[in-house]
Amino acid sequence: MDFIANLIIQVIQTLYHFLGSIGFPNYGLAIVLMTVIIKIILYPLTKKQIESTRAMMSIQPKMKEIQEKYKNDKVRLNQELAKLYKEQGVNPMAGCLPLLIQMPILFGIYYGIRDFQYEGPANFLWMENIALPDPMYILPVLSAVTTFIQAKQTMPKKSSGDKQDGVMGMMQGQMMTYFMPLFIGYISLSFPAGLVLYWIVMNIMQIAQQAYINSQMEKSK
Repeated sequence: MDFIANLIIQVIQTLYHFLGSIGFPNYGLAIVLMTVIIKIILYPLTKKQIESTRAMMSIQPKMKEIQEKYKNDKVRLNQELAKLYKEQGVNPMAGCLPLLIQMPILFGIYYGIRDFQYEGPANFLWMENIALPDPMYILPVLSAVTTFIQAKQTMPKKSSGDKQDGVMGMMQGQMMTYFMPLFIGYISLSFPAGLVLYWIVMNIMQIAQQAYINSQMEKSK
Protein backbone atom coordinates (compact mmCIF):
# COMPACT_ATOMS: atom_id res chain seq x y z
CA MET A 1 0.00 0.00 0.00
CA ASP A 2 2.84 2.39 0.86
CA PHE A 3 4.45 1.66 -2.49
CA ILE A 4 1.28 2.63 -4.37
CA ALA A 5 0.77 5.73 -2.19
CA ASN A 6 4.35 6.86 -2.83
CA LEU A 7 3.91 6.20 -6.54
CA ILE A 8 0.75 8.35 -6.57
CA ILE A 9 2.65 11.17 -4.85
CA GLN A 10 5.36 10.99 -7.52
CA VAL A 11 2.75 10.99 -10.29
CA ILE A 12 1.05 14.10 -8.88
CA GLN A 13 4.38 15.89 -8.59
CA THR A 14 5.33 14.89 -12.14
CA LEU A 15 2.01 16.07 -13.56
CA TYR A 16 2.26 19.30 -11.55
CA HIS A 17 5.69 20.06 -13.02
CA PHE A 18 4.43 19.10 -16.49
CA LEU A 19 1.51 21.49 -16.16
CA GLY A 20 3.92 24.13 -14.93
CA SER A 21 6.06 23.68 -18.01
CA ILE A 22 3.07 24.56 -20.21
CA GLY A 23 2.00 27.46 -18.03
CA PHE A 24 -0.65 25.84 -15.76
CA PRO A 25 1.05 24.83 -12.49
CA ASN A 26 -1.85 23.62 -10.38
CA TYR A 27 -2.14 20.68 -8.00
CA GLY A 28 -5.91 20.43 -8.39
CA LEU A 29 -5.56 20.13 -12.14
CA ALA A 30 -2.77 17.57 -11.64
CA ILE A 31 -5.11 15.44 -9.48
CA VAL A 32 -7.86 15.67 -12.11
CA LEU A 33 -5.46 14.66 -14.87
CA MET A 34 -4.03 11.81 -12.80
CA THR A 35 -7.50 10.44 -12.03
CA VAL A 36 -8.51 10.52 -15.71
CA ILE A 37 -5.31 8.69 -16.71
CA ILE A 38 -5.77 6.04 -14.01
CA LYS A 39 -9.40 5.39 -14.99
CA ILE A 40 -8.36 5.03 -18.64
CA ILE A 41 -5.62 2.56 -17.67
CA LEU A 42 -8.07 0.57 -15.52
CA TYR A 43 -10.77 0.61 -18.22
CA PRO A 44 -10.22 -3.06 -19.25
CA LEU A 45 -10.82 -4.16 -15.65
CA THR A 46 -13.86 -1.89 -15.37
CA LYS A 47 -15.24 -3.30 -18.62
CA LYS A 48 -14.73 -6.89 -17.48
CA GLN A 49 -16.40 -6.20 -14.14
CA ILE A 50 -19.45 -4.51 -15.72
CA GLU A 51 -19.87 -7.21 -18.37
CA SER A 52 -19.63 -9.99 -15.78
CA THR A 53 -22.12 -8.28 -13.48
CA ARG A 54 -24.61 -7.81 -16.32
CA ALA A 55 -24.16 -11.43 -17.40
CA MET A 56 -24.92 -12.65 -13.87
CA MET A 57 -27.98 -10.40 -13.70
CA SER A 58 -29.28 -11.80 -16.99
CA ILE A 59 -29.36 -15.38 -15.65
CA GLN A 60 -30.89 -14.49 -12.27
CA PRO A 61 -34.37 -15.84 -13.22
CA LYS A 62 -32.90 -19.21 -14.23
CA MET A 63 -30.78 -19.31 -11.09
CA LYS A 64 -33.86 -18.72 -8.92
CA GLU A 65 -35.71 -21.54 -10.69
CA ILE A 66 -32.84 -23.94 -10.01
CA GLN A 67 -32.50 -22.79 -6.40
CA GLU A 68 -36.22 -23.34 -5.79
CA LYS A 69 -36.27 -26.71 -7.57
CA TYR A 70 -33.26 -28.16 -5.75
CA LYS A 71 -33.44 -26.26 -2.45
CA ASN A 72 -33.43 -29.56 -0.52
CA ASP A 73 -30.55 -31.10 -2.47
CA LYS A 74 -27.41 -28.97 -2.09
CA VAL A 75 -25.23 -31.27 -4.20
CA ARG A 76 -27.63 -31.27 -7.14
CA LEU A 77 -28.16 -27.54 -6.70
CA ASN A 78 -24.45 -26.81 -7.08
CA GLN A 79 -24.21 -29.16 -10.05
CA GLU A 80 -27.10 -27.48 -11.86
CA LEU A 81 -25.77 -24.00 -11.15
CA ALA A 82 -22.34 -24.99 -12.46
CA LYS A 83 -24.04 -26.41 -15.56
CA LEU A 84 -25.96 -23.15 -16.06
CA TYR A 85 -22.79 -21.07 -15.74
CA LYS A 86 -21.05 -23.25 -18.32
CA GLU A 87 -23.98 -23.15 -20.78
CA GLN A 88 -24.28 -19.37 -20.51
CA GLY A 89 -20.52 -18.77 -20.54
CA VAL A 90 -20.67 -16.98 -17.18
CA ASN A 91 -18.01 -17.02 -14.49
CA PRO A 92 -19.49 -15.93 -11.13
CA MET A 93 -16.04 -14.88 -9.91
CA ALA A 94 -15.22 -12.78 -12.98
CA GLY A 95 -17.04 -9.75 -11.60
CA CYS A 96 -15.14 -9.88 -8.29
CA LEU A 97 -11.58 -10.35 -9.54
CA PRO A 98 -11.28 -6.99 -11.36
CA LEU A 99 -12.57 -5.24 -8.24
CA LEU A 100 -10.11 -7.11 -6.01
CA ILE A 101 -7.27 -6.06 -8.31
CA GLN A 102 -8.39 -2.43 -8.27
CA MET A 103 -8.92 -2.14 -4.50
CA PRO A 104 -5.21 -1.87 -3.50
CA ILE A 105 -4.74 0.74 -6.23
CA LEU A 106 -7.73 2.77 -5.02
CA PHE A 107 -6.60 2.60 -1.39
CA GLY A 108 -3.10 3.63 -2.46
CA ILE A 109 -4.54 6.65 -4.27
CA TYR A 110 -6.59 7.52 -1.18
CA TYR A 111 -3.59 7.51 1.15
CA GLY A 112 -1.33 9.18 -1.41
CA ILE A 113 -3.64 12.17 -1.86
CA ARG A 114 -4.70 12.33 1.79
CA ASP A 115 -1.11 12.57 3.02
CA PHE A 116 0.24 14.58 0.09
CA GLN A 117 2.58 17.44 1.05
CA TYR A 118 1.94 20.36 -1.29
CA GLU A 119 5.01 22.37 -2.29
CA GLY A 120 3.91 25.84 -3.21
CA PRO A 121 0.38 27.19 -3.85
CA ALA A 122 -2.37 24.58 -3.48
CA ASN A 123 -5.27 26.65 -4.75
CA PHE A 124 -7.85 25.37 -7.21
CA LEU A 125 -10.86 27.24 -8.59
CA TRP A 126 -12.65 28.82 -5.58
CA MET A 127 -10.46 27.05 -3.00
CA GLU A 128 -7.31 28.62 -1.59
CA ASN A 129 -5.90 25.34 -0.30
CA ILE A 130 -7.03 21.88 -1.43
CA ALA A 131 -5.14 20.34 1.47
CA LEU A 132 -8.03 21.63 3.61
CA PRO A 133 -11.78 20.84 3.39
CA ASP A 134 -13.79 22.82 0.85
CA PRO A 135 -14.94 25.96 2.74
CA MET A 136 -17.97 26.40 0.47
CA TYR A 137 -19.09 22.72 0.68
CA ILE A 138 -19.41 22.52 -3.10
CA LEU A 139 -17.19 19.46 -3.46
CA PRO A 140 -18.98 17.45 -0.72
CA VAL A 141 -22.30 18.12 -2.47
CA LEU A 142 -20.82 17.06 -5.83
CA SER A 143 -19.35 13.93 -4.24
CA ALA A 144 -22.81 12.95 -2.97
CA VAL A 145 -24.52 13.76 -6.29
CA THR A 146 -22.03 11.84 -8.45
CA THR A 147 -22.13 8.87 -6.05
CA PHE A 148 -25.94 8.90 -6.28
CA ILE A 149 -25.87 8.96 -10.10
CA GLN A 150 -23.39 6.09 -10.18
CA ALA A 151 -25.50 4.04 -7.75
CA LYS A 152 -28.66 4.63 -9.81
CA GLN A 153 -26.79 3.68 -12.96
CA THR A 154 -25.67 0.33 -11.58
CA MET A 155 -29.00 -0.67 -10.06
CA PRO A 156 -30.57 -3.70 -11.79
CA LYS A 157 -33.75 -3.19 -13.73
CA LYS A 158 -36.94 -4.26 -12.01
CA SER A 159 -38.04 -7.76 -12.80
CA SER A 160 -41.13 -9.79 -11.97
CA GLY A 161 -39.71 -11.78 -9.04
CA ASP A 162 -41.52 -12.93 -5.95
CA LYS A 163 -42.60 -10.36 -3.39
CA GLN A 164 -39.95 -11.28 -0.83
CA ASP A 165 -37.13 -10.88 -3.35
CA GLY A 166 -38.70 -7.62 -4.47
CA VAL A 167 -38.84 -6.21 -0.95
CA MET A 168 -35.28 -7.30 -0.12
CA GLY A 169 -33.97 -5.98 -3.41
CA MET A 170 -35.76 -2.68 -2.92
CA MET A 171 -34.30 -2.25 0.60
CA GLN A 172 -30.78 -3.04 -0.57
CA GLY A 173 -31.19 -0.77 -3.57
CA GLN A 174 -32.41 2.12 -1.43
CA MET A 175 -29.48 1.73 0.95
CA MET A 176 -26.96 1.85 -1.91
CA THR A 177 -28.79 4.59 -3.78
CA TYR A 178 -29.58 6.98 -0.94
CA PHE A 179 -27.57 6.13 2.17
CA MET A 180 -24.15 5.76 0.57
CA PRO A 181 -24.23 9.13 -1.30
CA LEU A 182 -25.30 10.88 1.91
CA PHE A 183 -22.55 9.11 3.85
CA ILE A 184 -19.93 10.00 1.23
CA GLY A 185 -21.10 13.62 1.21
CA TYR A 186 -20.97 13.77 5.01
CA ILE A 187 -17.42 12.43 5.38
CA SER A 188 -16.31 14.66 2.48
CA LEU A 189 -17.05 17.68 4.68
CA SER A 190 -13.92 16.93 6.72
CA PHE A 191 -11.73 15.39 4.00
CA PRO A 192 -9.04 17.39 2.16
CA ALA A 193 -10.56 19.00 -0.91
CA GLY A 194 -7.93 17.34 -3.12
CA LEU A 195 -9.12 13.91 -2.03
CA VAL A 196 -12.78 14.79 -2.60
CA LEU A 197 -11.86 16.20 -6.02
CA TYR A 198 -10.30 12.84 -6.91
CA TRP A 199 -13.48 11.02 -5.81
CA ILE A 200 -15.71 13.26 -7.93
CA VAL A 201 -13.59 12.90 -11.07
CA MET A 202 -13.37 9.14 -10.53
CA ASN A 203 -17.17 8.97 -10.25
CA ILE A 204 -17.64 11.02 -13.42
CA MET A 205 -15.23 8.77 -15.32
CA GLN A 206 -16.97 5.65 -13.96
CA ILE A 207 -20.39 7.01 -14.99
CA ALA A 208 -19.13 7.78 -18.49
CA GLN A 209 -17.43 4.39 -18.88
CA GLN A 210 -20.48 2.54 -17.57
CA ALA A 211 -22.76 4.40 -19.99
CA TYR A 212 -20.43 3.65 -22.90
CA ILE A 213 -20.08 -0.05 -22.04
CA ASN A 214 -23.86 -0.38 -21.55
CA SER A 215 -24.53 1.22 -24.94
CA GLN A 216 -22.03 -1.08 -26.66
CA MET A 217 -23.57 -4.16 -25.03
CA GLU A 218 -27.06 -3.05 -26.09
CA LYS A 219 -25.88 -2.62 -29.68
CA SER A 220 -24.32 -6.09 -29.72
CA LYS A 221 -27.59 -7.81 -28.73
